[in-house]
Amino acid sequence: MTAPGAAGRCPPTTWLGPRLLLVCLLVSRSIAKEVSEHCSHMIGNGHLQFLQQLIDSQMETSCHITFEFVDQEQLKDPVCYLKKAFLLVQDIMEDTMRFKDHTPNANAILRLQELSLRLKSCFTKDYEDNDKACVRTFYETPLQLLEKIKNVFNETKNLLEEDWNVFSKNCNNSYAKCSSQGHESQHVGSSDAQLPGFVFHLLVPSIILVLLAVGGLLFYRWRRRSHRETQTLDSPTRQPEGSPLTQDEDTQVELPV
Repeated sequence: MTAPGAAGRCPPTTWLGPRLLLVCLLVSRSIAKEVSEHCSHMIGNGHLQFLQQLIDSQMETSCHITFEFVDQEQLKDPVCYLKKAFLLVQDIMEDTMRFKDHTPNANAILRLQELSLRLKSCFTKDYEDNDKACVRTFYETPLQLLEKIKNVFNETKNLLEEDWNVFSKNCNNSYAKCSSQGHESQHVGSSDAQLPGFVFHLLVPSIILVLLAVGGLLFYRWRRRSHRETQTLDSPTRQPEGSPLTQDEDTQVELPV
């Protein structure tokens, strides 16, 4: 027997499954739309104005600071360049760009740090093994550093407005190429480091030989000059041959008687 009212009813799974699937699709679409709008409009013109104020308020100086940044000559891909630069900008704002508390510049840095934290959701993470790939040490002025950071935010803003999912690109292959180039440059650098030692061992004996030759030449000229001075001093005391005095002594004159 069947339970009362059970006849003709469909099992709950026959209608609940498709409805759940439809709900999940709608939710995922709404989340994707929210994320796209979130990433596309996250960087505003006000953030770029903060960076421009930081640049304008800096004192012009010849002093340089040391920082690590992406080597754009190695990393040509603009998307991978910005993904790498974004992480480095976070470290720079936290460790290098320090201002007195509660000043306009300090408040601007805090706003930019908050922005970078929100932007993390728009960037997919690549392998941590490539953290130092395509990165080199720069020695530039604070103004040059701020210009780099402003360019990163500006280019990131433009790409996100075109395609909010652009930074989901996998850049491991691009970073691996930089790593291989780094190993090659290390080998070249080691050979260059050995070159000064070779040049040193080659130049020192040559310099010594040149000094000895110059010293010998100077000594020869000094001896020759001394010899000439000695001859000049002795010449007045000598009587030249064929002088009248010598002829008078050697010639007998007969006087008439």
